[in-house]
Amino acid sequence: MSPKTTVVTGAGTGIGKAIALRLAAEGHSLALMARNIERLEDTAKEARTAGAPTVTVHGCDIRHHSEVEEAFSAAAQALGPFSGLVANAGIGGANHPGENDRFGDLVATNLVGTYHCFRAAQSHLSTGPEARHMIAVSSILGRFGVPGYTGYCASKTGILGLVRALSLEVASENIMVNAICPGWVDTDMAQEGIDGMAKGMGVSRDEAHAIAMSAVPVGRMGKPAHIAGTVAWLMSDDATGLTGQGIDINGGAWMG
Repeated sequence: MSPKTTVVTGAGTGIGKAIALRLAAEGHSLALMARNIERLEDTAKEARTAGAPTVTVHGCDIRHHSEVEEAFSAAAQALGPFSGLVANAGIGGANHPGENDRFGDLVATNLVGTYHCFRAAQSHLSTGPEARHMIAVSSILGRFGVPGYTGYCASKTGILGLVRALSLEVASENIMVNAICPGWVDTDMAQEGIDGMAKGMGVSRDEAHAIAMSAVPVGRMGKPAHIAGTVAWLMSDDATGLTGQGIDINGGAWMG
């Protein structure tokens, strides 16, 4: 078997960090990317302890194509060809019309940035013959709309279209392309969302949390480790042939 060498973007916190640590425990060498190098270094230290043979850290703003190309080239030079990519980096939050509308930044980061990472990884993938994997983190908000979140919903829905089309382009090369669509997951981004709900609805934080969880049949947020486990499964032999899919992990909040 070829060595497992995986790039994880947005690996400094939350879901990205959990994915990096799970893959480290499964023996992957890792290239960790994000804008915040200090957080990446913390993840890298934990990943080495968890079992990753080699870990490298690369500063990268995925909105900028040149930075993505440079970071992926440096990672490939250090680690060799990749067996996988987890394109997790992204931003959240609402946007509103007007001078300070964040729509462009949300789409540039979440959708265009993910595309940059897919193409950069594609050019540095190993030759196989084992399956190679490219996984993007979309969202439950890629499945339905939420008022005030036009940028986030558009960008996460776009990721699903990107995954479907790219999976067809590379299927003959035994490259599997999939997306993960988390619902509420206990991360800093989710907690900021609860705070925003509380402010917008004029209720307490506890009340906002209860309202959010009332739409989740299991009644609770997921954990980053749950998403990481699904990513690890998608990269395993057990998921051979699964491609072009959006995997929903949302406690039953959306079923399609």
